[in-house]
Formats: sequence, C-alpha cells, structure tokens
Amino acid sequence: MAIPVSPASSGALRLSPRAFAPLAVAIAIALCGCSINLGSLSPEPEAPPKPAPTETNVGDARAATTRGQALARSGRTEEALAEFDKAITLDPHHAEALYSRGLLYQGERRHQLAIDDFTSANGLTPQRAEPLLGRAISYLALDKTKEAAADLDEAAQVWTTRGLAYERLGDKTKAAGSYGRAIGIRPKDEAAQSGFARVGGKAGQNYDTF
Repeated sequence: MAIPVSPASSGALRLSPRAFAPLAVAIAIALCGCSINLGSLSPEPEAPPKPAPTETNVGDARAATTRGQALARSGRTEEALAEFDKAITLDPHHAEALYSRGLLYQGERRHQLAIDDFTSANGLTPQRAEPLLGRAISYLALDKTKEAAADLDEAAQVWTTRGLAYERLGDKTKAAGSYGRAIGIRPKDEAAQSGFARVGGKAGQNYDTF
C-alpha cells in the first residue's frame, strides 16, 4: 500500500475506574461520614462478547474495501466512506479498511479520526509500516511532533527488519527496497545503510516493488 507523502499496536493501557472504588469509599467516609450505597459500586454485568466475523462477512468486508478504494480514487469520498464503514462493521478487524478510511479522513483533515483508524490498523498489523507513517502525518498536522517522531522511528525500524528478512531469504531487490525506505525515513540509520550496502543497493535506483 502506498502512502501519499507530502510518508502498527499501540494503545495506551488505562486502569479501570472500578479499581478505584474501594479507595473512593474510604475517602468519602473519612471526609464526610455520609452514607453510601455500596450496591452502586457493584460491577455491571459484562456485555456478551461479539461473535467473530464469519467467512462471508470477511469476504464481504474485503469487497466493500475494494469498492471504497476505487471510489476514493475517483474522488467520491462520501460513497467511499460509506463502503469503508460497511467493511469495518462487517469485520472490525479488517486492517485494510481501517487504514483506507484513515487515509480518507486524513485527506479531509479530520486528523484525530485518522489517527484513531491508523492506531487500530497498526495494532492489527504491527509488521506494516504504512499505518505508522500515516499516523505520523496526522500527528504533524496537529503539531504533535514528538508523537510523529516516535512513529517515524518505529516505521524505519519496521522497514529495516523487513530488509533483513528479505536479505536472509536471498531476495536482494526487496531487501534493498526495504532498507531504502528505512533510509528515506531516517537517513542516518546505520543498520539500514549497512544492509543497503550489503545487498548491493544503489542510490537513486527504484526498488519500489511493494
């Protein structure tokens, strides 16, 4: 997947508010001695887990994503968004649909929505650099430079690791392409530079085979 360049999983863990319930009770009693309905602190019944997508849903989600991508390329963004929404409803773990919708949101400057979709896509495909690069662009648009830099560093590492994998498989062309992309993100990346040289990479040559 190519990212329009002008270039995973990763969500922060949060402690549940219920973990603070005993402490909240103790503080309330100590401060005001008021009566508290302890029953209100009881955990609510958990919602039943959503069923896993069926093979039919996965296939339909893939088809909707393909239609959405075609519509997006033709500039029919509202229709494309509807297709991506449909795909994600059918299969919430469809990384391609999440990534594609993120690009659409990004093009409309709805950067926080784009970041949310790129984050979900990255969590589902941590071996791919594209969601990280997309998220970095939206972070930069929101002046979140530190977050953007972290994503770019991680994306460069993904490409370097992929280059090493292809190098070990003996595919020097794809290895050079991967190392080259890492260098493009982080020009002083010594591991990527070394790998690029090992596989006979040549500056200025097009290795974009992905």
